[in-house]
Amino acid sequence: MKQDKTVVYWLLSGCVLVFIMVVVGGITRLTNSGLSMTDWHLITDTFPPLTEEKWQKAFDAYKKFPEYKKINQFQEGGFNLNDYKYIYFWEWFHRFIGRIIGVVFIIPFIYFLIKKKLDKPTILKCLVLLGMGALQGFFGWFMVKSGLVNNPDVSHFRLALHLTFAFITFAYTLWVALDLIYPEQNTVIVPLQKIARIALIILIIQIIYGGFVAGLDAGRIHNHWPLMSDGQFFHDSIMLEKDTWLLRFTEGKSGVQFFHRTMAYLVVGLIVYLFFQAKKHNLTVTQKKGINSLIVIVFIQFTLGVLTLLFHVPILLGLAHQVVAFFLLSAMTFTLHRLSK
Repeated sequence: MKQDKTVVYWLLSGCVLVFIMVVVGGITRLTNSGLSMTDWHLITDTFPPLTEEKWQKAFDAYKKFPEYKKINQFQEGGFNLNDYKYIYFWEWFHRFIGRIIGVVFIIPFIYFLIKKKLDKPTILKCLVLLGMGALQGFFGWFMVKSGLVNNPDVSHFRLALHLTFAFITFAYTLWVALDLIYPEQNTVIVPLQKIARIALIILIIQIIYGGFVAGLDAGRIHNHWPLMSDGQFFHDSIMLEKDTWLLRFTEGKSGVQFFHRTMAYLVVGLIVYLFFQAKKHNLTVTQKKGINSLIVIVFIQFTLGVLTLLFHVPILLGLAHQVVAFFLLSAMTFTLHRLSK
């Protein structure tokens, strides 16, 4: 069955929307806006409060939760309604884009089904995407809920889950689109395919730890490079923060940062290795483009990571680091697809 180009455009528009949602999610996190909406109603929360009375009611509800009680009410100069409107906007906008993604996916999907524009394999893949989208919405609620009970911060485990699953959803959507864009089969270059698969797994682990670093604010300590504080490669504080190795590298700020900054070398090393191994094979144009884009993007990402650390995670650098991680995953997905199909 020949696929309609509109199906490809539909899937790629979904990729763009997921990308925008992750960017806005990064701004929401970096501006500490994620706990501003203390309740969630699918219909009535579609738009922000439209009157001052409703704004005040939402602000009064926010004052009952840990973030306001333990942090914001003690800000220098106070925390007023205008301050609340600012953080509310980013969380609302993040959720609003999620709604848009749902509409953009479901309505065209039903249309394409009725018009018989999807073959059976694509239908099954789209159903998987539908399930992933619903699960991502649950993960978002699950994450926010962790910051509305006792602690004024969300669980870094839940934040990493929400962030990483968004990346994976994007990558799978792109993969499905690539299946339609490139229906022809390349000769699979098994050695390069294996390297790319390993690199993708390591990159996803690195993204998970990026979520850990963000959730623990672990980027605001040891703001030195190439060594950690006091000229140490493996800082003493790693051993002091937690009692076990597992906790040191999953809950300790120093341990999590050490793991993330060390894994960055492995990601770069694997992509450089893939780049030089690729020179031993006859590649198609798209395979060459994929690998060349990987080598460029990974060095940009590494540089941004170092700068973000050295400058104590300013919003613009932190956001740029997250955005380029998205580009790196895109290039990795594209490259693996072209080496596998």
